[in-house]
Amino acid sequence: MVVGDRELSFRDVDELSNRVANVLIGLGYGRGSRVGLLLNNELWSVPVDFACVKAGIARVPLNARLSLAEQAKMLTDADVSLLVHGADLTERALALADELDGLRLAGLGPRNRAGDLDLATETERAAAADPLAPVEPDDVLLVLYTSGTTGTLKAAKHTQASYAAISTNILANLVSPGRDDAMLHAASLIHASGTFLLPYWLRGARSVVLPGFDPDTYVRAIGEHRITGVNLVPTMLGMLFTSGVLDGADVSTVDTIVYGASPMPRPLLEQGLEFFGNRFVQYYGQTEAPLCQTVLDKADHAEGGALLGSCGQPAVDAEIMLADADGAPVAPGEIGEIRVRAPFTMAGYHRAPELDRETFAGEGWLRTRDLARADERGYLYLVDRASDMIVTGGYNVYPREVEDALLAHPAVAECAVVSAPDPTWVEAVTAFVVLRRGAGPSADELRDVVRERLARYKVPRQIHFVDTIPKSPVGKILRRALRDPLWTGQD
Repeated sequence: MVVGDRELSFRDVDELSNRVANVLIGLGYGRGSRVGLLLNNELWSVPVDFACVKAGIARVPLNARLSLAEQAKMLTDADVSLLVHGADLTERALALADELDGLRLAGLGPRNRAGDLDLATETERAAAADPLAPVEPDDVLLVLYTSGTTGTLKAAKHTQASYAAISTNILANLVSPGRDDAMLHAASLIHASGTFLLPYWLRGARSVVLPGFDPDTYVRAIGEHRITGVNLVPTMLGMLFTSGVLDGADVSTVDTIVYGASPMPRPLLEQGLEFFGNRFVQYYGQTEAPLCQTVLDKADHAEGGALLGSCGQPAVDAEIMLADADGAPVAPGEIGEIRVRAPFTMAGYHRAPELDRETFAGEGWLRTRDLARADERGYLYLVDRASDMIVTGGYNVYPREVEDALLAHPAVAECAVVSAPDPTWVEAVTAFVVLRRGAGPSADELRDVVRERLARYKVPRQIHFVDTIPKSPVGKILRRALRDPLWTGQD
């Protein structure tokens, strides 16, 4: 792997992950325990991740972009007592330790607080031999929080078996790297981008990791490292074109462009095909069943036409059924909820038996809560969400949490949050707000209130002040009445 000007060989990563695993086991964290990870994309990302797997630890990765309150809630919910954090996130880690009694910190750099574990130094003294911790296929090794489609705090549990199946799924459906290949990572490794690390590792290919996405740095890295594969969200592709960095750039080494996580605007995809040629592969999936339940491969993109609006056919290792409200299969062309049965589905949600009962439909089927129709050839077309989730820049935002944050302002009487089209983020978080009589806060004041409570990507980009919020006879907010006019004429 390559991070900045640092390189780690396969042996380096293997031995470093062994050392970290041995330190964690020595501290009493082994099979069945849970350890929180607060890391940006950095040199330690992969060794620490592998170390937890080797030790049999269930890792609980935290999105560094979330607010302090959101992160604290997740650590509390998962009963995490040890948090491994990067040196650049020490201040946030200290704030979490102040917030949560009993939370121990293990820092990966010089900026540690006295009394906290210096994991980097301890690792240098630890044994480099594989701990050979006994694990079983059903052992949980990943507890991944997702706002998903319900807006409630929930975490998908993946096991040793499902984690292995995720890698198999990626290699069977999306990429087929060899020793001369390299994938470029700019999105957070705790999301879909990180799922490509192990498959590329298994095939002897390189992983080049950037701290974040910057169009100029991204394109320079492609040329410098002769990148053959990239995984991006539509927002990233759009930024590459609007920034102008592709003008005259040599990206000829790239033979596979994997995209997903949010809808791809048709004009942007056509622009990409015209510039890059037939190199695109799309996946549809979710945290509960990653990475790809359906695939739109290069041949499909070459055919073009209506297929460019499809999310593809079922992956070779997945069964897909479109079901009606009673769970019965719908006829071709009719709209139904996507249900999936595959070896890479989660074991269930962490401490949410009621949600498990709602999500697992029996006989191994998992409900996605996404609605689609299938054509006569078996290609799926996403129609709508069974919920009102917004996907902005590849991140999930549930309207309820944004509405709750807005209602914390004393001037807000009512509000409703929907998505609006955005040329950069595909969907923009948009709020309709009814103010109390005599109140007059600015849109920026309301954004500040949300920013204090939630991640920045959840802050409304647009705020419309209105007199009323449309509701049904029983008082339910009619989001479509607000959302649909914003999308008129949009693909």
